Amino acid sequence: MLQFGIDLGGTKTEIIALDEQGNELLRRRTPTPRECYSDILDTILTLVRSCANELNQPFTLGLGIPGALSYQTGLVKNANTTCLIGKDLKGDIEKALGQSVVIANDADCLALSEATDGAGAGYPTVFAVIIGTGCGGGWVVNGQLVSGPNAIAGEWGHNPLPWRDSDDNEVQCYCGQHGCQETLLSGTGIRIQALKETGIDQSAEAWVSASEGGDIRAQDVIYKHHRRLAKALAAVINLMDPHAIVLGGGVSNLSSIYRTVPDMLSEWVFSDTVTTPILKSQHGDSSGVRGAAWLGRLNS
Repeated sequence: MLQFGIDLGGTKTEIIALDEQGNELLRRRTPTPRECYSDILDTILTLVRSCANELNQPFTLGLGIPGALSYQTGLVKNANTTCLIGKDLKGDIEKALGQSVVIANDADCLALSEATDGAGAGYPTVFAVIIGTGCGGGWVVNGQLVSGPNAIAGEWGHNPLPWRDSDDNEVQCYCGQHGCQETLLSGTGIRIQALKETGIDQSAEAWVSASEGGDIRAQDVIYKHHRRLAKALAAVINLMDPHAIVLGGGVSNLSSIYRTVPDMLSEWVFSDTVTTPILKSQHGDSSGVRGAAWLGRLNS
């Protein structure tokens, strides 16, 4: 049986089809219509139907979303694509397709992908985070996703940054709180923090490019981001002590993270040594969609 996986991202929606050995048979992407639930649903259904017609084989279906399903209601909650909140996404897909679907947080899908056959393969415990538009996290133990009674295991992004410095400005998060790690560590967070500190409003990509080009002010912006990231990961290590931490999402492509952040950890980790590897995701921005495909298979 084939495994279809869909990654519903903030800017793009991607589908992949894998065979039972994990070989990629098909992949397609299309822009995500962020503002309208019915348009998002139509995008998902169109992708699945197109791939099903082309491959013409039975399949499992997994879907990674920037949120979670409430165990109490079955409806979407905690989504930074806010038009999804309160919607019966699982029920609507299953009714339209006549096909069961397993839905999980996109960071959980990243974690499952990287722990299965990516950068975290072979490690007993893997904590993985997406640092992109948002800042989600997922936790895998012995190849299995860890969940909990509230369906929020690994949601590190909605904790306050520990060991805050005076220039770690608090920004209101879509969740209603102030100073969430997501508002400081994501690509959006880099832009907002840099604006507050320099008065210059430009994208995270522009700050990264300027930093790599030798701009001192931009280098300070990126250094402060890395210091905040080190604090956040140190808290994860103190609480869970994972065997490996894998980073995904657009911000994870910053090569300076892997040179700088590991050396910063010892200031806050409660240990005489810190040997936890900080790894870049092996499958890049395809980790989420691959994890969604594995998710469907594990739950078939």
